[in-house]
Amino acid sequence: MAEMIAIRNLTKRFGSIVAVDDVSFAVGRGEVLGFLGPNGAGKSTTMKMLAGFLAPTSGTAAVCGFDVQQHPIQAKSQLGYLPEGAPAYPDMTPRAFLGFVAAVRGFDGAERAKRIAIAVERANLQDVLEQPIDTLSKGFKRRVGLAQALIHDPKVLVLDEPTDGLDPNQKYEVRRLIEAMAADKAIVVSTHILEEVEAACTRVIIIAGGRVVADGTPAGLAARDPIHNAVLVRLDPAAIDPARAKLGALAGVGTMEVLENGAALLVHPADGRSLLAEIGALARSEPWRVSELHLEHGRLETVFRHITGGLGRRPPAAAA
Repeated sequence: MAEMIAIRNLTKRFGSIVAVDDVSFAVGRGEVLGFLGPNGAGKSTTMKMLAGFLAPTSGTAAVCGFDVQQHPIQAKSQLGYLPEGAPAYPDMTPRAFLGFVAAVRGFDGAERAKRIAIAVERANLQDVLEQPIDTLSKGFKRRVGLAQALIHDPKVLVLDEPTDGLDPNQKYEVRRLIEAMAADKAIVVSTHILEEVEAACTRVIIIAGGRVVADGTPAGLAARDPIHNAVLVRLDPAAIDPARAKLGALAGVGTMEVLENGAALLVHPADGRSLLAEIGALARSEPWRVSELHLEHGRLETVFRHITGGLGRRPPAAAA
């Protein structure tokens, strides 16, 4: 897998505040990286340094092999960037703004028109092309920002909250667009919407206090949830005590929790392996009137809270 983003020991200080602290990671072709963290964790600062909008205090960021500081034009030619807030010229229409961006990117004539048409279709902007951007809704402004990031068909996309302000249908369209583009690009998506990460991302990095604190697949991180591979048994409340006794005698069963005012049991495995088949077979042989048998895969939100809880901004650096 070709390495298309390479961040090495990246650090950014604002006076005594360490916003990004020795961050290193790489993103390859075909990866969609969900870049997560609480407010103030350093996500946007990291992305601004990768995009060349901020100079790092130390460390390097490279796009397709081009160091962003040493070879900024070459690096930015390979990069599409959607910053937070979707900045644009408010008096321009989307058509005029995209034409301006295409011209800055070096396209003219028929090629410029083609690039604009493709970006408009991808971002679904056909109905607002001639309206001043200042009159558009937050969601449409966001889609204009997305279109400008796509107009030169970059190899690397860095998207800061790409679905901010979009309705559920529009969010779904953006997720589908990201999935469609992912095969030959490296894509970094920063978002607070964890279900979008689970739906669209192949990998997750969690940053807190300016440092990377977790790196893995969405499923791999969700498996850190204490309820991973637990089995929820929803049953007749009158059967709760005999069910607990029978389930507790099964090999591999650890702790059990009574939920929903005695209408469900959450059965935890002792060694982490799934006991769904064994519990299902037992439930079918007993008169418990089971209405649901459900294997828990873990929740990324729970793991996120656990990992980042208590990890806010790092304290000011000591004076030299």
